[in-house]
Amino acid sequence: FRKAGIGPLVGERTWGGLVGIGGYPQLMDGGRITAPRWAIYGLNGHWEVENHGVAPDIEVEQDPKLVREGHDPQLEKAVEVVLEQLAKHPLPKFERPPYPVYSHPLP
Repeated sequence: FRKAGIGPLVGERTWGGLVGIGGYPQLMDGGRITAPRWAIYGLNGHWEVENHGVAPDIEVEQDPKLVREGHDPQLEKAVEVVLEQLAKHPLPKFERPPYPVYSHPLP
């Protein structure tokens, strides 16, 4: 969203663990081992997100009590923000063009 300029991020910072684990080789005692294998870097050549996460533009805590009561504080705030943005910057009106005519009248 942020890089594409689509809209603000609403919620809490992500946990920052994006190193991927690939494969679970088996040890001779039957156990398995994991090791980091992939990470994410940006177009600028720098490592991204790892050990930091992605911070939102609008911080909203996901309160467990409110969630149990049927609310979703992050979603509710995101909808509020989008509706405010739409009120300030309405979407352009698009008109459907006439349907194409594929048949030609007989002479």
